[in-house]
Amino acid sequence: MDSAGNGNRCIERRDVSLSSEWCIRSWGSFACAVLVPSPRICTRMRVNQYFGHCRVQIGGEGTGKAQLLPRFRPSLSVSMGIELLADSSHPKASPGRSRRRLRVLHLINGEHYSGAERVQDLLALRLPEFGFEVGFACLKPNRFGPMRRSQSTPLFDVGMRSRFDWSCANRLAQIAQRDGYQILHAHTPRSLMVGRQVARRLNLPLVYHVHSPVGRDTSRSFRNRINQWAETWSLRSVDRMICVSQSIGRYMQSLGHDPSKISVVPNGVPRFNQKRSREKNSTTWTLGTVALFRPRKGIEVLVDAISLLQDRGVDVLLRAVGPFETRDYEREILGRVESLKIGGKITWTGFCKEVDAELQQMDAFVLPSLFGEGLPMVVLEAMAVGLPPIASRVEGIPEAVRDGIDGLIFEPSNPQDLAAKLESLIAGCVAWEDLSRNSQNRQREFFSDESMSRGVADVYRDLLVERRLF
Repeated sequence: MDSAGNGNRCIERRDVSLSSEWCIRSWGSFACAVLVPSPRICTRMRVNQYFGHCRVQIGGEGTGKAQLLPRFRPSLSVSMGIELLADSSHPKASPGRSRRRLRVLHLINGEHYSGAERVQDLLALRLPEFGFEVGFACLKPNRFGPMRRSQSTPLFDVGMRSRFDWSCANRLAQIAQRDGYQILHAHTPRSLMVGRQVARRLNLPLVYHVHSPVGRDTSRSFRNRINQWAETWSLRSVDRMICVSQSIGRYMQSLGHDPSKISVVPNGVPRFNQKRSREKNSTTWTLGTVALFRPRKGIEVLVDAISLLQDRGVDVLLRAVGPFETRDYEREILGRVESLKIGGKITWTGFCKEVDAELQQMDAFVLPSLFGEGLPMVVLEAMAVGLPPIASRVEGIPEAVRDGIDGLIFEPSNPQDLAAKLESLIAGCVAWEDLSRNSQNRQREFFSDESMSRGVADVYRDLLVERRLF
């Protein structure tokens, strides 16, 4: 360890004696004592908690007493790490970088570019700041490749033709071995099944990212059961699970998975510095929603709420951004719109890569999901630009949106409740400016792409230490 004050940074992921001069011990998650040999050393302790990190305050010179100050309750899996900066003249140093870059191969489906894919894309952009280089292996390559922002990140087409096409595992193993990947990170039940084979063959650590509850992912119960069985079977060999919300963490525990393998790392999106404003003289409100429209997204609830508002004389328009999953579902929804005679109120944009530009055209964001949400990226993206979210009380959504503070929460499958919430916002019963400001501040503090990437890097580092690979 370099303690000469030259600005180098070291990270030690275990509470052990670092050298004869450094001694660090911890008692549980909330207190520690640190023997500091020099007052020039700035010491901080991070705890992989649900929101953000805790800080240690050092008092006195020479040997100092440090107390860990918790900001929120611990996550399901709490891991400690000491971050030592050898130059206290840089209190706002950039995110820590490992002394050598480690390589992680992300196993993804790749046919869509929706919420989970945007998580994968952002991790590829930000993880190098924390010492990890990313590569992608696509099992069902389609939209992800051309739409991603991380175009410089390696992407391998391992084309899995069906669930039973195991030849792709051979191609994947060759890539991982040839290019020196040290961790496999799967994001779907399909990629987890393949990753399990490769991890066992090459003796590599395997991480699984739980973006949503697989058992409640679709409206087709048989498909849900098949996917959950495949996920549960494959998870027997996984080293770590990263859950995007506390509710997903509890869900995975309820299925009998080992709590010690579960870490909660909330999703995050880039911060947006510009403050939001709305034309006060405008009497027409443009509501918006962004999704891959499928039954669990509940677009019919929003359509019915628009009809109720029209009947009450409330002047609203709806901008619906995103494609439909199937032609049948598209015909069903468009038929509903026609029968309610609100076709002139709704604009369907289809798939759009520039979600931020679409959000700028909205006065409020609505997500009427019925079930199956982890922590929706699009809600965080709306918060980032100061667009108040009105969302259903489903899984991880209320963990990000505090009702009446950062946005409004309504009961799922209830168009009457949604219409009432929207009407209260439009009528000024709830201050739009307050919701806008609070939602943007909350996203900046707790749900940034930096905090998400830092949390994922911490999981990698803990796992490598445990496997004695770091």
